[in-house]
Amino acid sequence: MPITVRPTKSDIAIARAISRNTTPPTERVASILTWAADEHVVCALALGWWLWCRGKTQRQRLASDHLLVTALAASLVPHLLKSVFNQKRPDRLTVVGHLHGIPISGRAVDAFPSGHAIQVGAISSAASQLPEGPRRMIWALGAGLISTRVLLLAHWTSDVVVRSAIGVALERLIRCVTGYGRRERV
Repeated sequence: MPITVRPTKSDIAIARAISRNTTPPTERVASILTWAADEHVVCALALGWWLWCRGKTQRQRLASDHLLVTALAASLVPHLLKSVFNQKRPDRLTVVGHLHGIPISGRAVDAFPSGHAIQVGAISSAASQLPEGPRRMIWALGAGLISTRVLLLAHWTSDVVVRSAIGVALERLIRCVTGYGRRERV
């Protein structure tokens, strides 16, 4: 029997504010942007980079190996956790939001955990080995991408924050296997 996860009071207040104040154009933009953190897109990009790095330096191959393993693991973990946990999506609790353009997303009780947030947390953690400029750019992009999940009322704010942390922890565990980060910065 799945474990039911309930939203916090803060989660509900944030979802209500979004529901009341959103606009159809904002939701359309968020709907497009959120695809960049989708597991299929992230895994395809990681695979493409992995293939491109096959003829590169050993450091680049190690980084691409790590990123591909991380992306694949971060795709698998949410599916496993969703079989254990149930949480109603915030978009199922609003009528006003739908009138303002909020779409219906995924299965009704699959809000926990956010697969997008786990992917972004894991990739952002891996980016910690990059030079400051690219690292900050990836972190900012990641924060923007996972915020689209809250803006679309696909996930509760606390879910996105906690799942990002799970992504970071997952990536750090994978480092133990791949050896990524043990050497100088990539």
